[in-house]
Amino acid sequence: MTAPVAPSRKRPRARLRPEALAAARGGAREGLDWLGRKPEARASLLYRIIRLLARFVLFGLFRFRIETSGQEHLPAGGYLLVAGAHRGWMDPFVVMHALPTEPRSWFLGSGPSTFTSRWREWLIRRLGGLLPVWRGGLGVEGHVRSARAVVEAGAVFAQMPEGTVNGQPGRLGPFRPGAAVIAIRTGATIVPLAMAGTEELYVGRRMASRVLAPTTARELLGDAWDGAFPEPDSRAELELARRVSETLAARIGPVVEALHPLTVDPPDQPRRLRRRLTWLLLGPGPLEH
Repeated sequence: MTAPVAPSRKRPRARLRPEALAAARGGAREGLDWLGRKPEARASLLYRIIRLLARFVLFGLFRFRIETSGQEHLPAGGYLLVAGAHRGWMDPFVVMHALPTEPRSWFLGSGPSTFTSRWREWLIRRLGGLLPVWRGGLGVEGHVRSARAVVEAGAVFAQMPEGTVNGQPGRLGPFRPGAAVIAIRTGATIVPLAMAGTEELYVGRRMASRVLAPTTARELLGDAWDGAFPEPDSRAELELARRVSETLAARIGPVVEALHPLTVDPPDQPRRLRRRLTWLLLGPGPLEH
């Protein structure tokens, strides 16, 4: 008698390190090298159409609600935007909701987690708005060059220095120093943005954001700083960047905590499609986290 054959199971895809993914692509091209053109501040027709479609999906179908304030602090253009708390895929849309259609915003974002297909990478390059980073990649100077190009074009260079979506609701996580290094080397205006409510998504979810008063790396360093910029990539520059990061986080963190209660629904509030929407653009893939 033939033994019953056990049902076959599809083996999960092996996890890959970002460096392995980059090697499979023939190398990791970051920032302007990947974009292949100057970043623009003008909103193209394609961008306007995609923006309208995204708003229809987010605010029409999903019925997300975002309470935004502080737009009177926004400069005309040509600045760095530093946002937190970073808790999910919705965060870039919260940033764009707080900003006008023009000037365009350009995000320093993860290439490995974004370029999950060739058509998606093609569309993002055509649409604009992303300057990719590959973890363990090419150093900060390329990102400084990208930031300068965006600021000189009169657009907005947006960063989320926590570098991860893991963290407590209503609490800002530690800032990585890369954003501060970019601010130090470019000398550009910094606009802080506090966000809350994106760690868990469901139909009708409430979120909040607030634009804070613009500042600069010089102002954040304060009177105790001697005014001398150290050599790039030196230990002294890294220490200066950490001081900028800590001061900037101290400004954003309390506002995140103040916004968080505005986003908390009662326990009996229906949370339809909670799991699906929370992980909509963060689903499992071949990337090793």
